[in-house]
Amino acid sequence: IWIIFRPGSCPISPFANMPAESDFKCAVDKDNKATELPLLRVCGTVQQNPHMRAFWASTISFFLAFLGWFALAPLGLEVATSMGVCENQLYPPAENPKRVAYLKYKSLKTGETYCKYGKNDDVNPTDCNPVPAGTADATQYQPEVLAKCVCTPGTECKGILANAGVASVASTIFVRIALGTLLERFGPVNVQSGLMTFGAFWVAMAAAISAPWNYTLIRFFIGCAGATFVTNQFWCSLMFSANVVGTANATAAGWGNLGGGVTQIFMISVLFNPMVNSGMPADTAWRVAMIVPAVLFLICAAAMKFLCWDTPTAKRFDVSVTGKTQKPSLWDYVVVLKDIRVVVMIFQYSACFGTELAMNNQLATHFRTYFQMDAADASALAGAFGLMNLFARSLGGIISDVLFKYVGFRGRIWAQFLALFFEAIFLFCFGMVDNSQPWYVALAVVICFSLFVQMAEGTSYSIVPFMNREQLAVVSALVGAGGNLGAVIAGFCFYKPINDPLLPFLVHAGYVMFWALLTPCYYWREHGGMFHGPAVKTPKATADSTDTTV
Repeated sequence: IWIIFRPGSCPISPFANMPAESDFKCAVDKDNKATELPLLRVCGTVQQNPHMRAFWASTISFFLAFLGWFALAPLGLEVATSMGVCENQLYPPAENPKRVAYLKYKSLKTGETYCKYGKNDDVNPTDCNPVPAGTADATQYQPEVLAKCVCTPGTECKGILANAGVASVASTIFVRIALGTLLERFGPVNVQSGLMTFGAFWVAMAAAISAPWNYTLIRFFIGCAGATFVTNQFWCSLMFSANVVGTANATAAGWGNLGGGVTQIFMISVLFNPMVNSGMPADTAWRVAMIVPAVLFLICAAAMKFLCWDTPTAKRFDVSVTGKTQKPSLWDYVVVLKDIRVVVMIFQYSACFGTELAMNNQLATHFRTYFQMDAADASALAGAFGLMNLFARSLGGIISDVLFKYVGFRGRIWAQFLALFFEAIFLFCFGMVDNSQPWYVALAVVICFSLFVQMAEGTSYSIVPFMNREQLAVVSALVGAGGNLGAVIAGFCFYKPINDPLLPFLVHAGYVMFWALLTPCYYWREHGGMFHGPAVKTPKATADSTDTTV
């Protein structure tokens, strides 16, 4: 930990084990990959400090991509109101008093229900109970109790938001897979800059949303920016040596994922609410707010293009750096997918990163509709989930690196299993928290749940660089796409079809546990497995070098 967070000074570390003629600001190995991660050592030219420039460029670009990717999630009810798809907009209570969403509605603040004298069935109501005989008040309905935008499970509004959320993560699957080849052809800098520029256009276009079809379409294209994760991990793997690559990958991705938590607070408390409080109409405020991340995308893209290199010693990437002798081709994907260990990792990553994406789409709306919180409070609780990325994903990488140092590769595998196991446990616990309990109970469970979600992501990409060195770009792309696949599975199979507000979380927990229990499938002759050491004995010097790892 001291290696990571010690204050950085520009002079070369006195502990650097590198040739005297080297001008690198970081200690490097024989392949010129950094063997340390000094976060504050950012000075020097690109030739002197390519490692930390790449680290911060990959981290900041992924952070901004996440911020823009999920910027519309906390604004969901405002966008729904602008599109006119709230239940009480489509079906005014005065004309449609028996809508199920109304009959089941209860205000948690006042305790009042839409049905003044109760509903005729607690599970499947068809009407409110009639006014008791002899009662002076002849009103059995209380439409004034309803929220400004009723968007509860089972409504058309909820379906539109869910479909758009799935679209936003589905598009990234295809782009992430494609990046396996694109990264090898064009290099991390060009690919990342291109993704950010493309994303900027569609984030800005979100200001023009007017109907469900273009809302879903725009979220679909914004989702392409989520593929910046693959570049983030591939770029760091090119820059950092085996002894620190787990920590570097986990920290870069974790702090990038942090954007998913920050956007929950940033879009509401920093942009939307101040605009509304200053007198701007809500319909205009959320549209203006979407311009901000678009501008940040463009600034980041330009900075990366002109200030960063692909590798420690070259401005542009060449596949020979990874030991690959053939040109990139689509057949590489087939070769990689023949390995059952890669397939298991794809789905394990769907169980952790896919869960994070699903929560980024679901939590703010869940807290606003089920717990009936206002926008700022709901976004704060939803943001707490993402803010755990500040340290949790790095913690997963650090634990994996420490266990690798002391007990060998099986330590990385055990770290992976335990992180996924406890993620499933706490996700199940969150599904048991109903709205009769105080908000801080939900917050406590969310924090514990998020801790293990992010740790599992860190432990996953501590294993990925060891799976197939020659096909690192393809493996990184496929595993990254698996994360988005998990979000699509969660959206279509758990959260969209199940109308109960809590049951989807319980089913999702079972999905995570299933893949956690397949961790014993990991075994390599040179690395060993969960219960076995390596079958091939290698000298420590060889095992610790990047001849066998990245």
